[in-house]
Amino acid sequence: MQRAYIGSFTSAGGHGVITAAVDPDTGKLTELGRTDAVADPSFLAVAADGAVLYAVSERPEGGAAALSLREPNAPAPLGATVPVGGGAPTHLCLAAGHLLTANYASGSVSVLPVAPDGTLGAPRHVLQHTGSGPNPERQEAPHAHAVLPDPSGRWVLSVDLGTDAVRVCALDGDSGQLGIHHETVLRAGSGPRHLAFHPRGHRAYVVNELESSVTVLAWDAAAGVLTPLGSAATLPKEAADQSNYPSEVVISPDARFAWVANRGHDSIAVLSLDADGDRLELLGTHSCGGHWPRHLTLDPAGRRLYAANERSGDVTWFELDPTTGHPRRTGSLPVPAASCVVFG
Repeated sequence: MQRAYIGSFTSAGGHGVITAAVDPDTGKLTELGRTDAVADPSFLAVAADGAVLYAVSERPEGGAAALSLREPNAPAPLGATVPVGGGAPTHLCLAAGHLLTANYASGSVSVLPVAPDGTLGAPRHVLQHTGSGPNPERQEAPHAHAVLPDPSGRWVLSVDLGTDAVRVCALDGDSGQLGIHHETVLRAGSGPRHLAFHPRGHRAYVVNELESSVTVLAWDAAAGVLTPLGSAATLPKEAADQSNYPSEVVISPDARFAWVANRGHDSIAVLSLDADGDRLELLGTHSCGGHWPRHLTLDPAGRRLYAANERSGDVTWFELDPTTGHPRRTGSLPVPAASCVVFG
């Protein structure tokens, strides 16, 4: 049985981590269980061996937790939630035997060791970002929003909304020390939030929360350098003045399409990629099936798209047209204060 794990904000009426069965023929989600053992588990990640589910606790004090998947329908805590040494972590990833968290409120990235049994230790390092941006309300200080390894496994990238920058970092797997190798500054006031790589690993796509756009960057894994190539809007011209805050970008396995979740416009933008992945073109937008899509993800086969609609309290799913990339809504599952969906 394939399963999905859904995060939700307990402080906003969510149930914590919800486990759902995934119908292989229709993509339908059916709830199997839930646990509120982690407060505000806004983002999740499954270990490569599928044995442990990790979650950030997006609270002011900031935490991370490990949940055993020995009983995959009922994730159970592996020890207590561990403080990360940063405020309001919004994202996490696994790299070089460590769990890394992007801490939005404090503008930092924390590195926690992962023991052989999957449990987490206290942070070995907290890398503090510096700087600010032109938006006085959202960019008065650093705000790390995402952290992820590059496809080569040599680097870790942190995306900072507050400083309009993506930092390429080197992680020492032995010591847990994280050092900045290169910093790419994007357009002032753009507010980069999340990043996805091209399937070939030579391009990266950054979704910008404060200007409703996606930036295309060339990625040189040998040198550890990102170079901006251009950008595309996530809204049609007639909606360009609408208040909108994109949250996530997803790239199709065949590298022909990109999808972006638009919060405010409450839509999923469909963009085409050229053969080299250098250019994006907005093909249109479709309703996300709810309100405030915080997260967007593909199923493992790349056939369906799932949107976690935070404010309407549901996860909706869509069949994807393989020729046009356009989504067709086929169902939904009530999930109060939904924040993300991952597959186990």
